[in-house]
Amino acid sequence: MNKTKMILGLSLVAISGLVLVAADHIDAPAVTGNSADIADMFAFQGQNTSNMVFAVTTQGLLSPNATGAAKFDENMMIEINIDNNGDNVEDLVIQAIRKNDKMYFFGPVAPGTPGTKSTIKTNAAAGSVAISSYGSTAITAEQNGMKFFAGPRDDPFFFDLGQFQKILGGTATGFNNPGVDTFAGTNVMAVVVEVPKTMLGSSSTINVWSETKKKQ
Repeated sequence: MNKTKMILGLSLVAISGLVLVAADHIDAPAVTGNSADIADMFAFQGQNTSNMVFAVTTQGLLSPNATGAAKFDENMMIEINIDNNGDNVEDLVIQAIRKNDKMYFFGPVAPGTPGTKSTIKTNAAAGSVAISSYGSTAITAEQNGMKFFAGPRDDPFFFDLGQFQKILGGTATGFNNPGVDTFAGTNVMAVVVEVPKTMLGSSSTINVWSETKKKQ
C-alpha cells in the first residue's frame, strides 16, 4: 500500500517559524483508519537552525479512548523522500519501521530504486527510539547527530471544517479569526526525525514527500 503526500519548494535557509504541511484526514477505503493512512506531513527548521525537522502523522482522528490501543504496524514502513536537485525524484530517503517496542530509522541515504517500491536500507542505520505510550512522558533519542521520536500526539493540524463547508456552499466568504479547531481532542500516531542540514545535500531548496509502504 502506497500513500504519498507532497511538500514542494521547502527552503533550507531563512525559514525560521515557517511550517509547510500537506493535510489529509480522510482517505481511500484501502488505507482509511489503519496504520498506512497518512494524516499530515510537516517540515520545518529546527530550534537548532542547522537542522531540519520532518514529522509524519498517521491514523488521524483517533479518539482519546482509541489512542491507547493504536500501534504502528511492523509490516508498514514510513518513508520520507527528499529531492535536492529539483527534478521531483527522490535523491535521499529516511525510513522508519517498528520492531517490537522500538522505531528504527535508516538514512538519509540514496534509495535503491526511486519510485513506489523500496527496500529497507539496513546499511544506513541511523538510530532507534522506544515508542512512547499514550499519556506518558514523550521519549526521545539522539544518535549520529539526529534526534528521533515515535508515538501518539495530539493532532497538530488546525482546520475549521465547518467554516470551510460554508465557504464551499457560498454562505461565507472567508475563515473566522479565531476559527474552530475541528480536530481538537483527537490524536495521531507520529514519527519525528531531526536531521542536520549537512546530511541533506548542498542545495538551498528541497522537495519533500512521505509515503507508507507495506511489506509484500
